[in-house]
Amino acid sequence: MDTSKINTKIKLGLGILLLIILAIALRFFDIQSLLQSALLWVKSLGVYSVIAFISIYNIATILLIPGSILTLGGGAIFGLVEGSIWVFVAATLGATFAFLIGRYLSRAWVVQKLEAYPKFKSIDAAVAREGFKIVLLTRLSPVFPFNLLNYAFGITQVSLKDYVLGSVGMIPATILYVYIGSLAGDLAIANAGNQPSNPQTQTLQWILRGIGLVATIAVTVYVTSIAQKALAESITLEGDENE
Repeated sequence: MDTSKINTKIKLGLGILLLIILAIALRFFDIQSLLQSALLWVKSLGVYSVIAFISIYNIATILLIPGSILTLGGGAIFGLVEGSIWVFVAATLGATFAFLIGRYLSRAWVVQKLEAYPKFKSIDAAVAREGFKIVLLTRLSPVFPFNLLNYAFGITQVSLKDYVLGSVGMIPATILYVYIGSLAGDLAIANAGNQPSNPQTQTLQWILRGIGLVATIAVTVYVTSIAQKALAESITLEGDENE
């Protein structure tokens, strides 16, 4: 049997096993309380708090744990400016690690399956050529789940460079959540269920939702257009080959 196929199956099996373990862990552990305890610990570390915060954020991202509590906590610990910087760095690093895991655990298997579907391979390649724009738009849109998207892009042909650069689309939401966290101040209330509300934050939230809506429509139309064009080109090539 082909060794590469065996390795691919082993990698895929490990990926599925990790997802099962994660699902069980999320079911039986109070993740919110654990994250809040971790944030209180981070706050007590002084000069080492940044390293600890980024490390915890990376682990949470890889494990598909929602980062809203950590982002709010970043604002409560570091304030608006530093919090925005460190949260963005942490989210980008975590997303990159997840992207690489998705690419090296699953990409070979996906490529193997796509061999039987040349049209979908054409779409994958066409989307990859516009990778930066698509990553940027999906990062701006709240419709596309951040953690799952990291792994999803890993199994496409989107380049690592375009993926990382497209992460700038996270900046508006990052600043908003860090700002809300900085208003909370007390880590005991810096969580997704108890966000301070005032006219200014509500206005910012509506602006962010508006940006997200526009980005959602834009990426949907854009990807559809790219896919249709790729399919048309694929059909034309098939026709030429059959002549």
